[in-house]
Amino acid sequence: MFSGFMVNAWIVATLVAVVGGAVGFFIVMRGAAFVAHAIPNGSFAGAAGASLLGVSTLLGLGVFSVGGALGIGLLGRRGRRDVATAMALVFMLGLGALFLSFKVEYADSAFSLLFGEVLGVSTSELWPTVGLTVVCLLALATLWRPLLLASVLPESTQGFSPFRIEVAFLLLVALATTMTVPVVGTTLIFSLMIGPPAAARALTTKPGVAIALSTVIAVAISWGAIALSYNTNWPIGFFVGALSASAYTVARLLQSWAQKV
Repeated sequence: MFSGFMVNAWIVATLVAVVGGAVGFFIVMRGAAFVAHAIPNGSFAGAAGASLLGVSTLLGLGVFSVGGALGIGLLGRRGRRDVATAMALVFMLGLGALFLSFKVEYADSAFSLLFGEVLGVSTSELWPTVGLTVVCLLALATLWRPLLLASVLPESTQGFSPFRIEVAFLLLVALATTMTVPVVGTTLIFSLMIGPPAAARALTTKPGVAIALSTVIAVAISWGAIALSYNTNWPIGFFVGALSASAYTVARLLQSWAQKV
């Protein structure tokens, strides 16, 4: 379990969990769960297009993640963000269906991008993930203060443009999507970006503590999912989703118990 190709799996899963837990904190704070669902699923079209052109799927994911984020930000500026998010998702999924129709042998790659392939991470995929992790965490550190203020007290963002903060946040989600989708898949990065942060927020109201706790929970879920998948041969995605939901359920039960005491 801790040798050979599994070493890459543990490293990448840890990086993905750290980014998912940290970025997910702001997703939960800003009530942007639909965005966290739409951008990864829409980026799948980019991977399909990249495969069709014979270029890196990571490049395709990045282009469509950023494009989707900018589309949501611009369309939602003067309208409802949920509608803008839905329209961006529908458009990108439509493109994905079109790209897939041109390449029938894409099925295996499509399955891995939808449900993840953390146990098959190669060394060539490791370093790009490390680089994107560093960039993502640096961006998060830079945006920490204005993003926190805009999330908690939107009226207290003097000196910061709410629209620019929103776009920066969406681009941060796009960056996190680009590095996490190849590992846990488009359908399950949602679990890591929502479950751990939601559980952390149920346990503490302090932002610093919550983001640290969210990261710890996400890492624990990723490690537990790898170990369980390795020993049972069941899909890792099932365990990521099940453990995320369980963590949130336990956190809410503890929260309810603490309020009664």
